[in-house]
Amino acid sequence: MPARHHHDHDGHAHGHSHGHHHGPASYDRAFAIGIALNIGFVLVEAGYGWLSDSLALLADAGHNLSDVAGLILAWGASAAARLRPTSRRTYGWARASILAALANGVLLLVAMGALALEAIQRLNAPEPVAGWTVIVVAAIGVLINGVTAVLFMSSSKDDLNIRGAFLHMAGDALVSLGVVAAGALYLHFGWAWLDPVASLAIAAVIVASAWGLLRQSLHLAFDGVPDGIALTEVHAWLAGLPGVTDVHDLHVWALGTADTALSVHLVMPGGHPGDAFLADVAEGLAQRFRIHHPTIQIELDGMNDGCAKPAALA
Repeated sequence: MPARHHHDHDGHAHGHSHGHHHGPASYDRAFAIGIALNIGFVLVEAGYGWLSDSLALLADAGHNLSDVAGLILAWGASAAARLRPTSRRTYGWARASILAALANGVLLLVAMGALALEAIQRLNAPEPVAGWTVIVVAAIGVLINGVTAVLFMSSSKDDLNIRGAFLHMAGDALVSLGVVAAGALYLHFGWAWLDPVASLAIAAVIVASAWGLLRQSLHLAFDGVPDGIALTEVHAWLAGLPGVTDVHDLHVWALGTADTALSVHLVMPGGHPGDAFLADVAEGLAQRFRIHHPTIQIELDGMNDGCAKPAALA
């Protein structure tokens, strides 16, 4: 029986480090600023919404409150993902960021469902609102939520947990902008039904964004291949490496919303290629596919471990 070699190499830029990449960058400052701004704004907006009898303002305050909870959830997950692995949790708490993104998606859908229900009830009996109060308070909301969203914008494409925070804030800015527009139109035309209609339109837009977040986070929770990585391309690149005659048992999954892992068996009849080869493969996976946690098993004749091959590679 041929010898088997099992190596786990980290894909840092230089390709020869054996230390592991420990989670996403810290966004503590962005989370702290975002939470503080939004708590203050929720209090102001709810107070003026109550005084002006504006459903759009009260709904916006309720959504902002759900976003404060969402930001706290995402912050906790981001901090947990930076904890070092232990003998009980060898991957650390990286998956907390996936679960937080999933919970944030559910939170957004529930909040928007409650908003839509209230808006439909209000449509049956439209009530006048204090237009200028609504416009001024909601305009402040556009500014606060826009500033908070910008704090998370840079990594919203790379980290699903950060994207969840960004979507919450960008969604809030959009809600507030819609409230401003509804208030202005109400002042001009006097249409009381604009307030609940604006709330319904805003809810529909945010549900569309929340659904995408929910779908992606659920996909990662079930160890799906992260978006932006094509398994067939990874397989083809590995199969094209010098000395490799077969690639099997290939798996790619997310450790967290910012870290991707891979395990694969490479059949190399010429013998084990050495650590330099493995380091080059790790570097290539990191640069080409942003996979930073590869585990590579070298086999001389190939072994059947009973792992079913994905349909795309069959």
